[in-house]
Amino acid sequence: MSTPTPQAADDDNANWLALYRTPGLRGRALNALLRQFPDVAAILAADAEQLLSLGLARATVDALQRPDWHGVETDLAWLRQPCNHLLRITDKAYPPLLAEIPAPPPLLFVHGDPDYLRQPMLAVVGSRNPSHDGVALAKDFAAYLGGCGLTICSGLAAGIDAAAHRGALATAAGTVAVTGTGLDRVYPAHHHELAHQIGANGALVSEFPPGTAPLAANFPRRNRIISGLSVGTLVVEAALRSGSLITARQALEQGREVFAIPGSVHNPLARGCHALIREGAKLVESGAHILEELAPLLDLHADPPQAAADTPTQDPLTLGADYGELLEIMGFAPVTVDQLVARSGLTPEVVSSMLLLLELDGKVHSGAGGRYTRAR
Repeated sequence: MSTPTPQAADDDNANWLALYRTPGLRGRALNALLRQFPDVAAILAADAEQLLSLGLARATVDALQRPDWHGVETDLAWLRQPCNHLLRITDKAYPPLLAEIPAPPPLLFVHGDPDYLRQPMLAVVGSRNPSHDGVALAKDFAAYLGGCGLTICSGLAAGIDAAAHRGALATAAGTVAVTGTGLDRVYPAHHHELAHQIGANGALVSEFPPGTAPLAANFPRRNRIISGLSVGTLVVEAALRSGSLITARQALEQGREVFAIPGSVHNPLARGCHALIREGAKLVESGAHILEELAPLLDLHADPPQAAADTPTQDPLTLGADYGELLEIMGFAPVTVDQLVARSGLTPEVVSSMLLLLELDGKVHSGAGGRYTRAR
């Protein structure tokens, strides 16, 4: 690597970034060095023997002697762009809840308003392939709780994450997205417009410097930040093996509240929530249940926002009594045409025709595997 330029060497951000880009120095190792030295410049100026005596690996020490100033300049160029910020763990603006977790990120890259990171926050997470009902629940819970003063935090992923962000964007409390990439990238790419809206009405956050690709290993790491920023985590829908459960269990380890929405025992997307409830997560059926737990601890609105007046909808029985009966037979768990044929005694052709009309009327949703779900 080249010799540091005078501009970079004299800039405190540059020194932090040089340390942060050193292999083997993220997280615990860098935080430990910060406790041993008066400032980051002293770490860069330390000799090899001193650093080795502190337990650093030879490869890390060698890298510290040759900082990646080219990479640092890339970071500084990103910071010069509008609404981009760098929060250091020693800054007063660093989110206090996040500073309490094991191995907090020494640096946070932020696009948007960093003040959102110090607001009371609730994480909302769940499946990337949720049911229609799950999407509606995530959006409704986020809108309700955001209206009560909770900033909604999630991971910008497809499915429940995106629905929670969208629900929160309509509220003054806004939303925070923690990404598994550098903030010069949007992943998934089709969330570019959503990311833009979050940057304008909240903040995008990453511990990864600009240029970081969406590597699989990055996403479990970012989950601890989602839970660490938040006073609690709500899981809307999740399979038994999912990143959402990792986030929830990290929240429990961090001493934060965990909430889960129950579902049908036949729905695989409810099994993760049921497992969390068995492990001690609080079962919730409405945003009010979450407020009951959190409002005494936080400066939240005593009165939740008034719901908009319901738009009159056509009663399902106007399609005929047999359509209402089919809806009752469906219940609220996903079902197949074959199951409805067996329950109703109708032919497959009749059931399929009725489901088509009910879907056009907004009374049912079709999903993966040829399953249908009754609208809430």
